[in-house]
Amino acid sequence: MNNKPVISRSGNAIDEAAIRRFEMNFRGRLVKSGDADYNSARRVWNGMIDKHPAIIAYCSDKDDVINSVNFARSHDILVSVRSGGHNIAGNAVCDNGIVIDLSRMKKVVIDAQSKTATAQAGLTLGELDNATQAYGMAVPVGIVSKTGMAGLALGGGIGWLVRKHGLTCDSLLSAEVVTVDGQLRTASAGENPDLFWGIRGGGGNFGIVTEFTFRLHPLKQVMGGMVIYPADNAFEVFRLYRDYIAAAPDDLTTMLALLPAPAPFLSKRIMNVPLVAVHVCYSGPLDKGEQILKPLRHLGEPVQDMISIIPFQEMQSMLDAGAPPGLMNYWKSSYLKDLQDDCINEVLLYFSAVPSPLTQIHIQHLQGAMGRVREDETAFSHRNALCVLNIVSKWIDPAGNEKNIQWTRDLSRALEPYAAGAYVNFMGDEGQDIVRAAYSPGNYNRLVQLKNKYDPTNFFSLNQNIKPET
Repeated sequence: MNNKPVISRSGNAIDEAAIRRFEMNFRGRLVKSGDADYNSARRVWNGMIDKHPAIIAYCSDKDDVINSVNFARSHDILVSVRSGGHNIAGNAVCDNGIVIDLSRMKKVVIDAQSKTATAQAGLTLGELDNATQAYGMAVPVGIVSKTGMAGLALGGGIGWLVRKHGLTCDSLLSAEVVTVDGQLRTASAGENPDLFWGIRGGGGNFGIVTEFTFRLHPLKQVMGGMVIYPADNAFEVFRLYRDYIAAAPDDLTTMLALLPAPAPFLSKRIMNVPLVAVHVCYSGPLDKGEQILKPLRHLGEPVQDMISIIPFQEMQSMLDAGAPPGLMNYWKSSYLKDLQDDCINEVLLYFSAVPSPLTQIHIQHLQGAMGRVREDETAFSHRNALCVLNIVSKWIDPAGNEKNIQWTRDLSRALEPYAAGAYVNFMGDEGQDIVRAAYSPGNYNRLVQLKNKYDPTNFFSLNQNIKPET
């Protein structure tokens, strides 16, 4: 089978001799379209994404990343960057160009004395957790352990510790970044502080981060899990939940989820009825957990209570079974300013007509430590939001694409009066207006200035793109 030609962004085929020279200096592995594992190598988590890159460059180290950037820049080749490939938008792969894949760069070093973790960009959240939990510590990361750590951190990083320790990027101390000129730069409070500001919420717009150094937080066990109620009582559960979170301690992060029918973590007797689940992660003194969580366990008559003292790693992977690779996925997300009755009614009205039994609606409580960071301290914005809403539409058959996408869009539009902004890590390919909505006006303007400085040609364009000024 012949290899797919590498095409420049202007449409010209790249000379085979140039590709061979690149390959000779590459320590990792290049996968091309003629290789037996090409089709599996080009796949990402979202089954709706079907792109055909010319080369997938599995980098072994930062030098491979630098060589890949230099090769692509000198020949004007479209570039995508992949760590976990878990993002909904599918920007980790591209057509005709080169995928710079970091997934084999998995070294992590824990310094227990300084409470820091230095982690390469190919780690998943679960792999980072494995390393840090061995020392009884944690980095605040997301809620599905198969997610790539790098993309999550660059977009902010909302997880089970967001109220106690803030976003993933709030624990970032420094990073090594390969910029478009092929230079490896340190971004920290003391070196290239403008770049450090931008990568904390600005995504992969300014370069490829090959290594992160995070502050660690002591944590081994939590009181976590979920309590599940019948959806018949969802309105009352919502209202009582809303009242409860108004005074919830920072040690507690919660998420309310609407589940139409089957869920792999439920007992068989309740798998085929719509439900509302309250997920909890309490990371404070465990002897106080029962008292603090008691109201959430009595929002009605629960059909199942799965809350207990568990290892933090178990909490981190609890939702993995509900996020398998290969399904059709289309999401809409926004921040909610409040949970007034009219907002709850709209959510429940659409939920009653959800077209797929796999779709879920998540509403995660924020504030706490996340909200105590100034809006202009990092690129990440909307720090005062009450909750983040994620309409997680999933289905199996591509024939259902139109129906499921339309339902998701309709619900998102119905909730616009109660919503503001967007969370970078939950956004699909939705256009420039939505990218702007992810940031405050001041932060967005500052990001454009950074883009002009570090990537004026928009070489790193396959992301939630901050376009340079022309």
